[in-house]
Amino acid sequence: MNDIQKLNIKHFAHIGDACWELYIRNKTVYLTGNLNKLHKLTVSLVNASFQTKILESIKPYLTEEELDLAKRGGNIKTGRRINRNLHRTATELEVLVGYLYLFDKNRLSQLQKICDKFIDEELSNYEDLKD
Repeated sequence: MNDIQKLNIKHFAHIGDACWELYIRNKTVYLTGNLNKLHKLTVSLVNASFQTKILESIKPYLTEEELDLAKRGGNIKTGRRINRNLHRTATELEVLVGYLYLFDKNRLSQLQKICDKFIDEELSNYEDLKD
């Protein structure tokens, strides 16, 4: 068994979480030199609520296989959370991102371009980003 065959849905969520945060940080780092504002801005886009919103926004662009993979991610137990359904849906996005990062970076890039539209829309709601 090779290393890739040892991976499961939890591994995809783990790597997807990191990939999503790095993707968002790469977008926000250029918006302000104020570290406090930068942190708040990044956290506003790297949380279960926003990730759920993004997943719902990109679902029309996903293939049946991608939808199935994401849905499987929703079955991962997320621990004791106030809103388990919200966190499960956010985990669905992380599973999809992690899987595509590992196995289909071109498709991940395509989906990120779609996400960009929704993220840019969200970022336009933030005023006073300059130092």
